[in-house]
Amino acid sequence: MADVVTLAVEDGVAVITLNRPDELNVFSGAMGALLSAAYARCDADDDIRAVIVTGAGRAFCAGADMSPGARSFAGPGAGFSAQPLSPPAWEVRKPVIAAINGHAIGIGLTLAMQCDIRYAAATAKLAVPQVRRGVMGDAGVHATLARAASRAVAADILLTGRTFSGEEAARLGLVSAALEAADVLPAALSAARDIAENCAPLSVALSKRLLWMDPSLDEACDYETRYHRILMGSEDAREGPMAWFERRPPRWSGRVTGQWDRALAAERDPAP
Repeated sequence: MADVVTLAVEDGVAVITLNRPDELNVFSGAMGALLSAAYARCDADDDIRAVIVTGAGRAFCAGADMSPGARSFAGPGAGFSAQPLSPPAWEVRKPVIAAINGHAIGIGLTLAMQCDIRYAAATAKLAVPQVRRGVMGDAGVHATLARAASRAVAADILLTGRTFSGEEAARLGLVSAALEAADVLPAALSAARDIAENCAPLSVALSKRLLWMDPSLDEACDYETRYHRILMGSEDAREGPMAWFERRPPRWSGRVTGQWDRALAAERDPAP
């Protein structure tokens, strides 16, 4: 099962591929474990600056494996969790971009909604149809859908279980763009390479953390102050303006892993 999820890294960009094309990349426990391991590796490697997750073949992920014997909706065991990944994409300290190259159904879409940025094939079929299967949406989708669009959009999708297109997903604000299927991965790669080259890693990691906290306005200002006290005066805070002034690509030296404990400590400090 080792090739059910593949990972390739080039120029600071990791591409994770769900690799069961003959089964439309349906999700299994083995795939979840391997995707978790790939996310963990990307999170721990400071040389990886951005991550893409996509599907092999003509689908992104067509949902849970419902073949005979898969027992996807069987009674939950003692360790059951509706969150199948550890870590989920939102805990990876780099931007995670979903290149939804084809159909994303059920857990296929809920996993994509855990990502920071999404591009979708305009003709892809998307749905969270679990209420039509006797269960309900998972992987945090009751929060991620509402945050990406609105509670009304989330209710429409989750309470009806209806199928919609990548083009409609763009209109609803669930994806950044709806493209020709062949253009989805190149668009994700272009965005990831731009981040990897031009954005300071720790700045991106802290900004992502704050976005996923979903803070109030006052809380956002408080955390921005705490994080700025880490970033301002750093080598990267000097390098960024100098690179802009000299019209050259920045040479970032900051490391996420080396500063993360300091960032977490800043969150626990008394109010600035």
